[in-house]
Amino acid sequence: RKRAPCNGRHHWPRAATLDRIAKSFQQAPSYPPGYFLGAVNRMIIEGVITTTNPDGSTNVAPLGPLVDEQLDSFLLRPFQSSTTFHNLVNRRAGVFHITDDVELIAQAAIGQMRDPPPMLPATVVSGHVLATACRWFELEITAVNDAEPRSEITCKVVHRGRLRDFWGFCRAKHAVIEAAIMATRIDFLPHESIHDEIQRLATIVEKTAGDAEHR
Repeated sequence: RKRAPCNGRHHWPRAATLDRIAKSFQQAPSYPPGYFLGAVNRMIIEGVITTTNPDGSTNVAPLGPLVDEQLDSFLLRPFQSSTTFHNLVNRRAGVFHITDDVELIAQAAIGQMRDPPPMLPATVVSGHVLATACRWFELEITAVNDAEPRSEITCKVVHRGRLRDFWGFCRAKHAVIEAAIMATRIDFLPHESIHDEIQRLATIVEKTAGDAEHR
């Protein structure tokens, strides 16, 4: 059967071309849950979140939420197995902090916080603000998606504040954050990869760190 012409200049794609198109869709990258959920001009910002435990004490944990440029909306993505997830779902609130205290981030990541950090009561939500943070954002939960092991928790900012200036950029600080993130992934990343990355980061720390980063 003859194929109808398009306009005399275009031709139907050949079978080989269709095969290549099909393969390109099969090989397309997969995106994490929530990637397209208002993802325009969004980025991941590393910080610390405080949530309230069932006994009223405060849990301190590192977290990298998706945020917009104005820091008006937060998409938290804690694993459902974490204390942070359970506290957020039960209390429907938390306080996220931007800080340059990478020693605190590292200690919270590996669960070796020596002493509870100094805190202040939050202004609007029921919770606590880290007294050494640069900025903080009090969050109320508006939606929870627990369809995947790594949840998606949509939050609105109900109050924000500033305590001090951000200290500044330092390669060692970023290296400590990367090392802390690696430490949280030892259960599902090859140990050789983790070891090699830690060695690379250790060189940066040796060259550029202050006392806190060396600790």
